[in-house]
Amino acid sequence: MYQKNKEIINYIIFGVLTTAVNWVIYTITTNIIGIDINIANIIAWFGAVLFAYVTNKLFVFESKKWDVTLVMKELSLFFGSRVLSGIVEIGGFSLLVFIGMDQTMFGIKGFVAKAFISVFVIVLNYVFSKLLVFKKDKADDSLSQ
Repeated sequence: MYQKNKEIINYIIFGVLTTAVNWVIYTITTNIIGIDINIANIIAWFGAVLFAYVTNKLFVFESKKWDVTLVMKELSLFFGSRVLSGIVEIGGFSLLVFIGMDQTMFGIKGFVAKAFISVFVIVLNYVFSKLLVFKKDKADDSLSQ
């Protein structure tokens, strides 16, 4: 079952880990450092995107080629798509906080808004990565069969 669904399973695993990186940075910056929740959310997003690129490239979509041109293209598309989903996350989080979903749970300010928007962003990022960033060429597909 794992081999048949390896990409999705790995994406879920690394998506959860990426989200954990995001939340850890967010929690440290809000609860320990005392940064405003919106600024902390931006910092957390940036750290999570760096983590996500490496894990998506190596373990999820198995983009094994490291030629400079390809890596620059992947990085550009990855960060570009993450900027778009980051705008959705930041704007969506702020909107949810504005409409009253700013409850503190488990000692984390804005937990409800953060949880809701995190799930949406994970799905959006998979779609971008699969269809845009790490799409396989037809030549790659024929080699793997």
